[in-house]
Amino acid sequence: MQNNKKVGILLANLGTPEAPTAPAVKRFLGEFLHDKRVVDLTRWVWCPVLHGIILPIRSPKVAKLYQSIWMDDGSPLLVYSKRQQEKLANALSLPVELGMTYGEPSLNTGVQALLAQGVERIIVLPLYPQYSATTTAAVFDGLAKVCKTMPVVPELVFINHYHDHPGYIKALADKVRSSWQQNGQGEKLVCSYHGIPKRYADNGDIYPQHCIQTTELLRQELGLEADQIMMTYQSQFGKEEWLQPYTDKTLASLPEQGVRRVDIISPAFSVDCLETLEELKVENRHIFEQAGGTDFHYVECLNDSDLHIEMMKALIEANQ
Repeated sequence: MQNNKKVGILLANLGTPEAPTAPAVKRFLGEFLHDKRVVDLTRWVWCPVLHGIILPIRSPKVAKLYQSIWMDDGSPLLVYSKRQQEKLANALSLPVELGMTYGEPSLNTGVQALLAQGVERIIVLPLYPQYSATTTAAVFDGLAKVCKTMPVVPELVFINHYHDHPGYIKALADKVRSSWQQNGQGEKLVCSYHGIPKRYADNGDIYPQHCIQTTELLRQELGLEADQIMMTYQSQFGKEEWLQPYTDKTLASLPEQGVRRVDIISPAFSVDCLETLEELKVENRHIFEQAGGTDFHYVECLNDSDLHIEMMKALIEANQ
């Protein structure tokens, strides 16, 4: 039966500070690290540590890192997300809005903008290819909070992963091939995914399985042998054990194993951001070169590439 309700799209991502300043970063990190999906520690234990130690110390340091990647139009994550929004709206001829789990534009801002355009059915696309309770489920929680006081809740369609979508794998492979054409092919392709505490996976989060599947599908698409590609996890925080192997330690060990030319891509990120442009492209390059590596090529995220928009369009149409 055909659905005649007006459809709109909500692209959801994690979010970004409004400015590369310590106060703005502190507000953003405070909201982000307060979410129990992100840090599940008991509040009376976590909150004093967060507000008394972590935010005062980390905010100025992180602000300096943001300053090093900030674009003329703002935070890279928001700049690329807006480009995705515009291109997807043109491709679909449907209303498309952005909503961030933390910061602005918020999930509520995005939903209200769609409702103001007469949308009755919202297709929610969290831009996390691999499902994780720390990211995808946090979007769902945020939407539930937005809808909690609504007299009429719009019809919602929630897409909770696309880690194995053919269009996504094709778009990743295209980025890698473009890098190879420009820079030559390294001895290893390192797929670096954002990490989560190992305990979360032990308790049922399916994120690592999705990462493994993405890496294998990308290997097949590129025609690589098993020893030409590997996956690692980045962005560890705190002293708890996270998913391994760690990206930084792996890159530090590769030259002594005879691997001096690597390409690195981060399939878990739909747009370039602090974790890719600064942590991967700068910090991890330095680690690799200090260990004896000679060629380090960062493969940019899918961002607003044509193949990425085509994949999003196909994903939306399949759920329309």
